[in-house]
Parts: sequence; structure tokens; C-alpha cells
Amino acid sequence: MYAQLERHLHFQHAALAVLGQRQQLLAANIANADTPHYHARDLDFRAALTAVKAATAGGALHTTHPRHQPLATPPAAALTPGYRVTGQAAVDGNSVDMDAERTAFAENTLRYEASLRFMQSMVSGLQQAITGQ
Repeated sequence: MYAQLERHLHFQHAALAVLGQRQQLLAANIANADTPHYHARDLDFRAALTAVKAATAGGALHTTHPRHQPLATPPAAALTPGYRVTGQAAVDGNSVDMDAERTAFAENTLRYEASLRFMQSMVSGLQQAITGQ
């Protein structure tokens, strides 16, 4: 039971890490909207979750001794952001489209909040099952 719970929470934790990293990239894009020659960056969220799901399919692995072989870097941390393809760059070479960035930022915020609420309801359900309420 504990292993299944840990595997499920590990996936949600990794998804939150990917969403957090993407939020930082989108915020940097918005902050640099007027920076000459700045190119907008983003993560492929679907590919990131696929990588996380593949990594958690076999269960979570933990090192128990400092001399054990290190584990592979979690997919959420290993993702390299790519450059967003835009229709047309500005005259100064900036490729940030503020409408697209705001939309992506709002969508990412909703996904992050939904993941947090899902984890909260899961933990709350477990607490109710344990206490018998």
C-alpha cells in the first residue's frame, strides 16, 4: 500500500516540479518582453509528463548508502527548455508574444492549482480513512 501511495505521490510531485519550472520560464519571458534579441523559451509539458510516467512505472528507487550508484536525474529536472516558435519576431529581434505568454501563464497556473487540489483531496481522503470519519 505504501509503495503505491509513494509512486502516485511521486508522479504528482514530479508534475508539480515540471509545472513550477515552466511557470518560471513563462515569467522570464514576460519579464523580458522588451529585451532586444531575447527569445521566448518553454517546456513541452506533455513530453515531460510522459518521461515522468515512464520513470515512475517501475516504482521509486532510493539509494540507501552513500557508495551506491547515483540514480538518474529525475525527468523534471533533466528537461531542457526549448525556444518557442513564433510567427514573427519584433524589429529588435525579440520573439516574445505577450498574448501567447499570458495565455500560457494562466493555463499553467490552472494546471498547477488543479494538481495541488488533487493531492490535497487524496491526502484528505486518506486521513478520513485512517481516522474513520
